This record gives sequence, structure tokens and C-alpha cells, in this order.
Amino acid sequence: MLRAIGAIVAFFLLGFILSALLVWPFAALLTRGTTANDLKLHPTPLFALGQGLVLMLAFGAATGIVGRIGLGLRASDLRWRTRLGWPRAFGVGLVLGILPAAVAMTMGVFTAGAGWIHDGGSLSAWAAQVGKTVVILAPAALAEELMFRGLPMAVAARVAGRGWAVLLLSLLFAAAHLSNPNVTAAGIGNIAIAGIFLSLAFFSAGGMWTAFGAHLGWNATLAALAAPVSGLPFDIPYIDYRTGSPVWLTGGAFGPEGGLLATFALTAAVVLVARWNRKEPT
Repeated sequence: MLRAIGAIVAFFLLGFILSALLVWPFAALLTRGTTANDLKLHPTPLFALGQGLVLMLAFGAATGIVGRIGLGLRASDLRWRTRLGWPRAFGVGLVLGILPAAVAMTMGVFTAGAGWIHDGGSLSAWAAQVGKTVVILAPAALAEELMFRGLPMAVAARVAGRGWAVLLLSLLFAAAHLSNPNVTAAGIGNIAIAGIFLSLAFFSAGGMWTAFGAHLGWNATLAALAAPVSGLPFDIPYIDYRTGSPVWLTGGAFGPEGGLLATFALTAAVVLVARWNRKEPT
């Protein structure tokens, strides 16, 4: 237990130290005179992409140093190599992430008056911007999977069992979003449920690839439909999303993740992946 705790602490310390070292030479380029508060509320595309890449590289290196070299863990131990194969595993994850996001937003249309209005631009401009947004979101999604699933989950599950590992790291995952713009208690609760969903995906037959795909699928669907993602807005041409009311149902300015409809959709996703895991235990 002590060795596991030490390894997880070392992993996070090394990851954040490497992040600081990687971002320091490019800090001026990434911020371009923008204040820290402005970046927090409205991160520029360059900053969001740079932050995601830095965290992905830093925690990928920390995984290699602490996990592979320090603990001698194999790719299969870290759930990178599974019997499903990475292309299929990633594709399954995308579907698992897209479905609950689409369900939550669709339910908002029928129960809370949510919807979309045309705000200028063309369908081709929308498609191009969605493609760029996915490129920005992908490194951040993978970085968070490395940080909150990956090595910490694999190590914690070995000493405390999967149930405790999933619970503790899902709470930590939610706590990491406490400073997001327009955050609410319901939003933090839903992110904790999302953490359970992604953790179960991590322990599925698709491993890390399925967890990464599910994370990206959820975030990309919300962004593509012009909704905020965990409170962070995305400028998408052609459509503009109106959340409807009441806010406790739709999530308001925090995005669908802050509403009861997302609670329902994410809980259903948890049940779905849990049933899959029982059929195909790993």
C-alpha cells in the first residue's frame, strides 16, 4: 500500500514538474498577453491545444518513468494492450461517449425547451470548425485519461481493489474541475459520475483506448453542438445552442454536464459499460 501511494504521488509530482518545464519556453506564445483570468474563462484555441499537448506529453513521460521503469508495469498492466485491439476499442469508446451526450441534449429539447438557432456561417464552416475543435480536444482528453485512469487507476486497483480505485479517482477527477467557469454542485456530481463511467471503460475489454474514445466522444459531441464543455465555451459557426430551463435540468452556463438530464444519461452509460464488463470480464 505504501509503495502504491508513493508511486501515485511520484507520478503526479513528476507529471506536473514536467508540465511546467515543457510549458515555460512557450508561455509567452500560448498566452500572447492574455490575462490568466481571461484564459480561464475563455481559453484561446492555441492555449487549449498547447495545454493539452503539454499535459499529454508530461504525464505520458511520467507513466513511462514511474510505471514502466520504476514499477516494471507492462503495457497490458496499464491497459494499453487489450484483446479488442486499439482501432476497434477506440471506436467503441467514441460511440459510448457520443450516445449519452446526444441523449442528454436531445432530452433537453423535449423537456426544457432547449434547442439551436442559426447564427450565421455555413454548414461547411461548421464542419471545418468541428474538425479543428476535435483536434484541440483530443490531447486534453488523453491527458486526463493518463492522469486519472492510466497508472493511478492500475496501481490503486492492485492494492485497494477496483471498486475503491474507481471511487477515489473519480472523486479526484471531479475535484480537478472545481475551478472551471460557472461550476455548480450538480456539475461536479456529474463529472464524478463521468469519472466512474470512464473508469469502467478503462477496465473494459478496450482498456485505455476505450476510455480515451469515450472521453473524446462526450466532449466533442457537446462542443460540436455548440454547448459548453464543463463550463468552457466553444465558438462554433452555423448554430448557437440555447439551454432552455430550468437550469437544474439542462445545466445552464456550465453546459449539459451541469443538469439532471446529464445525470440520467451518464448513469445509463455507467450501467451499460458495467453490463458489458460482466459479459466480457478482464
